[in-house]
Amino acid sequence: MDALELLLHRRSAKRLIEPAPSGEILDNIIRAGMRAPDHGTLQPWRFVIIEGEGLARFSKLLHQSALIVGMDEKGVEKAVQAPFRAPLIIAVLAWCDTQTNVPHWEQVVSAGCAVQAMQMAALAQGFNGIWRTGLWATQPEVKQAFGCRDHDEIVGFLYLGTPQLKASSAQIPPAIEPFVRHF
Repeated sequence: MDALELLLHRRSAKRLIEPAPSGEILDNIIRAGMRAPDHGTLQPWRFVIIEGEGLARFSKLLHQSALIVGMDEKGVEKAVQAPFRAPLIIAVLAWCDTQTNVPHWEQVVSAGCAVQAMQMAALAQGFNGIWRTGLWATQPEVKQAFGCRDHDEIVGFLYLGTPQLKASSAQIPPAIEPFVRHF
């Protein structure tokens, strides 16, 4: 797939089924993330693969977290089911270095760029996904379970798999003019 075509026509897929990326394809996805812009060559990211039994462990973690924050029954059930929206999830952590002059926010943005690159790499290889964050990315018990230190962030959960439905091509991208100005 042509890189520009990929970037101009990218669409997230909410409904993902087996198969999930694996082997060399998954390695390529991770390698693409590691090519994200990186001020200071800090490599401020870590990737946690969640698949198989890991999805059930993640579900249990989200269940506990939903109870801690006091969600209602519907919210708790939604949390329990969230990990099963795709056969593979990659939690992307901003693994921030506090002993550098590179600002924390730049390190977080770099990890966010890694998520974008990984989603594009999945799409280029015939898979798709959706980048999710939400409440779970900031909950202390979730961050602790993923090994975050006090200054680290979860920048997203990249759900990956095979699209169950073909993305609509009817969506017309907006004109760029309202978003651009010259200095």
